[in-house]
Amino acid sequence: MISHITIGTRDKARAKAFYTPIMELLGYPPRDPAKSKQFVMWTAPDGGRPFFVIAEPFDGKAPSVGNGQMTALVAPYRPAVDAAHAAALEAGATDEGAPGLRPQYHANYYGAYFRDPDGNKVCIVCHDAVEG
Repeated sequence: MISHITIGTRDKARAKAFYTPIMELLGYPPRDPAKSKQFVMWTAPDGGRPFFVIAEPFDGKAPSVGNGQMTALVAPYRPAVDAAHAAALEAGATDEGAPGLRPQYHANYYGAYFRDPDGNKVCIVCHDAVEG
């Protein structure tokens, strides 16, 4: 259903440095930079879509975030949620919700929330039950 998600940044190099360790923890490889010179991109683990894209706005204006908008990235297991959230906070993110169960969504929803240095709200979530 989703081809790609693009979030805006004021500083592509800073955003790349912020997201690279998080994406590594989640198992999302970077897309070949030669194919995406205007963007910083990561792919699904198999190298295909969907893509997660960071870009400076094409119109040259400042990026902005929307109220009620959020990007959620799937973690392969619950400890990856914890690690990605910690890495984000260490890299300068603002905490929007510590890792934990959110049973109001469903019994196994284990998520954490933060805002990146540009103010974009991001969720890291694992939908699986605890590994046996």
